[in-house]
Amino acid sequence: MEFRQMEYFLAVVENKGINGAAAALGVAQPTVSQALRGLERELGVRLFHRIGRGMVLSAAGRSLVGPSRQVLRDVAAAAEQLTASDGAIVGRLDIMAFPALTSGTIVDLIAEFCRRYPQARVRFSELEREDNLESLIRDGHCEFAVAHLPLEAGEGLEIVELGEQEYRLVYPAGTELPEGPVRLSEMPDIPMVFVPRGAAMGDAIEDSIRKAGTRTELAVVTEQRESRLPMVIAGLGGSLVERSVAKSMPGQVVERACEPRFLRAYGLAFDPSTLSPVGQVFVNLVHEYLSDESLPDESLPDESLPDERLPDERRSQH
Repeated sequence: MEFRQMEYFLAVVENKGINGAAAALGVAQPTVSQALRGLERELGVRLFHRIGRGMVLSAAGRSLVGPSRQVLRDVAAAAEQLTASDGAIVGRLDIMAFPALTSGTIVDLIAEFCRRYPQARVRFSELEREDNLESLIRDGHCEFAVAHLPLEAGEGLEIVELGEQEYRLVYPAGTELPEGPVRLSEMPDIPMVFVPRGAAMGDAIEDSIRKAGTRTELAVVTEQRESRLPMVIAGLGGSLVERSVAKSMPGQVVERACEPRFLRAYGLAFDPSTLSPVGQVFVNLVHEYLSDESLPDESLPDESLPDERLPDERRSQH
């Protein structure tokens, strides 16, 4: 197996076909096709199923994606190390984060990493779903994923809790609310936009509201978490969203803390057995950062309010 064959194989996967791969690589389509056929011949398996003009990964192909990305990452790091100054940390740090968590601790960690290791590069991209991060790490899309806890992490993945995120009540602009936290038992009679039951957040919020004796009408139940705030801004109703999201639209929503406060832990997931050298350096930095008791608490707790933590939160490493 040649390095170029793995490069072409991944290009076909990432660009959803030979045509896109050839365009991305700047080579002719027959070159990609020939490399792919040669790789399948050497391995003795089909890596893709040809369906019409499309291509779908076979089981063998899916199992090759992760190792191929790891090889390409290691080769790139080795090449950069040869041209780096003595002892410098080089390579690329690949991190994916759920949109609501792309601020606070993880940004502080990336900033400190870049300050200490200016010759290293960081790719910080969006994690669209939290239920498939294990496959993203295993398949080499990223080395690290930042998501809410608890996570259904597979065997071998390690999870480090980074902190807790507060959820806040938001209502359409112009909604008249008293200053200060809103008690769940005194929520305004305004329809709500929630995520469906079955999700940890949705279950905990709805159960707590019911325990408080409040009956709320549901305006919309959406599985698209990122659509909650736009729906509130559009006037469909109120919702509970992450603090960072609530604070991102000043003037467009009326935002209040709720009593009790809703807190949800979040953390960093990775596979310690496949970490690149630059990834291991980042893990060391994370542990150093979290052990520093002088660091500020980003959750900015209000000691006068009780907390309502979502169930089954995992506060230990796995």
